[in-house]
Amino acid sequence: MELSLPAALAGLGFGLSLIVAIGAQNAFVLRQGIAREHVGVVVAICAASDAVLVAAGVAGLGTLLADLDGVMVAIRVAGAAVLLTYAVLAARRAWNPGSLTARGTTATSLRTTVVVCISLTWLNPHVYLDTVVLLGSLSSTYGDARVSFGIGAVLGSLVWFTGLGYGARLLAPLFARPAAWRVLDAFVAATMIVLATSLLLGA
Repeated sequence: MELSLPAALAGLGFGLSLIVAIGAQNAFVLRQGIAREHVGVVVAICAASDAVLVAAGVAGLGTLLADLDGVMVAIRVAGAAVLLTYAVLAARRAWNPGSLTARGTTATSLRTTVVVCISLTWLNPHVYLDTVVLLGSLSSTYGDARVSFGIGAVLGSLVWFTGLGYGARLLAPLFARPAAWRVLDAFVAATMIVLATSLLLGA
């Protein structure tokens, strides 16, 4: 297989355009990065998940999913439930921000972090619509270079999550104050509620 640089760059740009928007997954990665809690694991899960989904889209799975309305409805409902659960947890943290620190004792176990990260990724219908259906459909227009397009998209995901997760620590001095955590978690809770509502309305 010969790598097509133009197709890879197109995939990189398109992948970033889909992933840079504020959403459940990005809000979670941002918070973990600021708190410096299991950042490497979170980045790895998000990037690896995107790689699998992009590969599935490039392979043509998007066409199959688009025809399974019942499956997409079930995914939307399950995703909304996960988002609402995380919204409640974020709201509780916003109500009592004094227990959070930017660095120090880990507030969240590794197991809980992994479960939440996987849930926010794999139970989010927008992830399938963006990576498998939309990106997969676009990759088909590149013919034999669609694999290069997919590689570019995967690289964009890896760069974004790594930058977001590890770059967020630059905000740590700001979040040394409980009030800053309160604002962040209130924002996260609001984001989750809005996304969950949109999923339920779509279902």
